[in-house]
Amino acid sequence: MKKERYYLGIEFGSTRIKGAVLDCDHQVVSKASYQWASTCENGYWTYPLSQALDGLRCVLSQLDHLDELAAFGVSGMMHGYLAFDANWNLLVPFRTWQNTTTGPAAAALTSLFHFNIPQRWSIAHLYQVILNQEEHASKVRHITTLAGYVHFLLTGVNAIGIGEASGMFPVDQDTHSYDAVMIRKFDRVSGLDVSIQELLPKVLIAGEPAGFVTSEGSRLTNGLLQPGLAAAPCEGDAGTGMVATDAVVPCTGNVSGGTSIFLMAVLEHSLVNVHPEIDVVATPAGSPVAMVHCNNCTAELNQWVSMFQELLAMEGVDVSSSKLFEDLYRCSMDGESSGITMVNYLTGEGVTHMDDGFPMILRKGDRKLSLAQFMRAQLYSSIATLALGMNILKTENVNLQRLMAHGGIFKTEGVMDRYLASALSIPVSTMKTAGEGGPCGMALLAQYLVERQRDEPLSVWLDRSVFAHVETKEVLPDPVVTEDFEDYLSRFCSALEMERSVIEKRKKDHE
Repeated sequence: MKKERYYLGIEFGSTRIKGAVLDCDHQVVSKASYQWASTCENGYWTYPLSQALDGLRCVLSQLDHLDELAAFGVSGMMHGYLAFDANWNLLVPFRTWQNTTTGPAAAALTSLFHFNIPQRWSIAHLYQVILNQEEHASKVRHITTLAGYVHFLLTGVNAIGIGEASGMFPVDQDTHSYDAVMIRKFDRVSGLDVSIQELLPKVLIAGEPAGFVTSEGSRLTNGLLQPGLAAAPCEGDAGTGMVATDAVVPCTGNVSGGTSIFLMAVLEHSLVNVHPEIDVVATPAGSPVAMVHCNNCTAELNQWVSMFQELLAMEGVDVSSSKLFEDLYRCSMDGESSGITMVNYLTGEGVTHMDDGFPMILRKGDRKLSLAQFMRAQLYSSIATLALGMNILKTENVNLQRLMAHGGIFKTEGVMDRYLASALSIPVSTMKTAGEGGPCGMALLAQYLVERQRDEPLSVWLDRSVFAHVETKEVLPDPVVTEDFEDYLSRFCSALEMERSVIEKRKKDHE
């Protein structure tokens, strides 16, 4: 009898480290998670790397079938800055994608490359370090992402998937490596005594071998991952989301919503103009993708729900977080947003050119305040900035035939998928695994590494092996909701001007 084989995906997300084990039929047979949160230290949002490893071990300890794995892969929040010396000693604490401290560097590189370099990208962080003349700049010999670093610790291989790489430095979709012309341009201005090519991880595409768990890597997991276990190229949460939703071919797209929210549109043609609000990255197979990335989605909403739960507990009512979220989401459908406008910015936002952020609630005093109205405005605020980014893509004639939605914000069926479809005027589909996202996508990439037929493209394997019989639910735009959202978005844009003026005043007060 043929022995069952299993596939593991680990994802280092913004609020949870998650693990999922899939069987050979792509079904989740075991999953676990570990809560963590970033903190702002010395002006930078960060996570301790020691906690990342503690979380990894905690998640692995809760999973089944680890001794029957055929392959695994690591995913994580994209971008950010992890800098090491020649011996892989960390030079400064991890600087995450949440930081909006690299404006001058991002602007200079965008002008130099004639290609948009967002503040989140690793190369923007490195160049800002150089511009700031930070003491550690001359010592940097490796930069990588969180997923890339964990992959290196487990396998000894300093390589990342092309989707993840495309959030570090621009990639060439023809050569499946970093763009050689831009490498030379950066080297001319960096002032470093080594080429940026030497500092970056090697680039791999989906299906290429990315090493094996070493004895040292196994010890790091307390023996939970066996030495010799095959590793897929690590990917960012954007890439694993595309895989988990079968959105890797032109004219398809996906939206992943949680602490942050982003839309990935696989392009059938290059963008004509450089848009500072739009990232151009790659699928795990190397196809070009336009990415609308918004730092702020549910973080502010989560705090309100936590406060509601605290109130209920004070009154002796025990309600689980999952039920409370579902009830509040469904409650929003009984209201409209006309009385309330919310800006949900806890951090800066590249799409709207905000270097900082603070939550703001505006409401008309002559309107009765209701819970449904309040929740409708909260949920609209979580996708408002994304809608502004999608409006830019529409000017480039980016047309999506299929948009798949996943992530925690879509767990409650028929609410956020309806709002999103109406906000973007695009049909939105979800699968039963809408809340699973990244770790499942990473596990699928591990399975593709092992099970694909010779030279079989990722898109073909996904359609043939994974999604041929998967049921999806499509929601069409609702004209009534579209009208309500467009009215909200107009007020949201006006509120952003108020937010911008307050941010500027705070900046002057601190000077």
